[in-house]
Amino acid sequence: MLNKKSVDDINVAGKKVLVRCDFNVPLQNGEITDLNRLTAALPTINKLIADGGKVILCSHLGKPKGEAKPELSLAPVAKKLSELLNKEVVFAADDTVVGENAKAAVAAMKDGDVVLIENTRYRAEETKNGEAFSKELAGLCEVFVNDAFGTAHRAHCSNVGVTEYVNECAVGYLMQKEIDFLGNAVNNPVRPFVAILGGAKVTDKINVINNLLDKVDTLIIGGGMAYTFLKAQGYGIGNSLLEEDKLDYALEMVEKAKAKGVKFLLPVDHIVAKEFKNDTEFKEVGLEGLEDGWSGFDIGTKTRALYADAIKDAKTVVWNGPMGVFEFANFAQGTIAVAKALAEADATTIIGGGDSAAAVNQLGFGDKMTHISTGGGASLEFLEGKELPGVAAANDK
Repeated sequence: MLNKKSVDDINVAGKKVLVRCDFNVPLQNGEITDLNRLTAALPTINKLIADGGKVILCSHLGKPKGEAKPELSLAPVAKKLSELLNKEVVFAADDTVVGENAKAAVAAMKDGDVVLIENTRYRAEETKNGEAFSKELAGLCEVFVNDAFGTAHRAHCSNVGVTEYVNECAVGYLMQKEIDFLGNAVNNPVRPFVAILGGAKVTDKINVINNLLDKVDTLIIGGGMAYTFLKAQGYGIGNSLLEEDKLDYALEMVEKAKAKGVKFLLPVDHIVAKEFKNDTEFKEVGLEGLEDGWSGFDIGTKTRALYADAIKDAKTVVWNGPMGVFEFANFAQGTIAVAKALAEADATTIIGGGDSAAAVNQLGFGDKMTHISTGGGASLEFLEGKELPGVAAANDK
């Protein structure tokens, strides 16, 4: 069990607290097009304000690669946060991030004030975890709170380096939730425990499959990566996605599942299509019916029923990766069926970020899930059983 010090375990009254948030939001013409990441950060920020802390926020945005790029400034975030918090968020515009503006703004703070400093990736050292920049960030505060799970799998200055120079380091509510669900629910699940893995490539999920086979009762495979497993077992897959170099691995995993008594479910029928677009010719075929010139784009009707049935009795479900090309309406039915089964299940349902999170939210099932992870890459590494640097850096309780 991971037991980290959280914002509920610290008292920041009268103290300067640096909070690493995930404000990596989509921008169009300087306007934020999706507020999810901002609203998700509010509980932690409000708690620290209510405690009478001097709240200094930091985040990266996009990939400025160590240069001050005006179009990747956090200025629009400060403006929007001021509205959401109903109080002024002072924006400290410094191309060096911790510059004269930031230092002056922090020096002028009263208890309960909020300052946002500039995009941490304006500094080239940020992604290299450079010592000098870590010390500059630490110099602003007495307490550090990490609430950015989306970057927890990366060791950068603003989430890991800074912790070496600050005595008190805790996690925010968002991080706490991710640790509770992705970390602890997976390692100590209420059974039956079902994992559903989709997406295009086996390569991306190799370590996840291997790790989960030691923990789950049922493993369900969908999406493009299913075809490598089917081909490995001698089925024709037409022109579907195939990773030749992963055929042996696929067989090995099927064998491992057998040896461990884990149910390993693969598609038993497919929706196949001619071209990679929504308005292409498509049809449903059985397991043996995939011919040359056709590619599998989604799981078929029987497979949807089979997967929904496996989910029905589960008590813990983790889902990472869509069942088909869900961005095309004609090939979204498999992903919709799985989302629906999860929404109706009497279980702890955990969605592992990235495409699955997007799918669940787009399809309107977001509020029916127990937990939707805010980090695609980070959630995958958690499911692989890896220790995440951003989580490890926080103090234990």
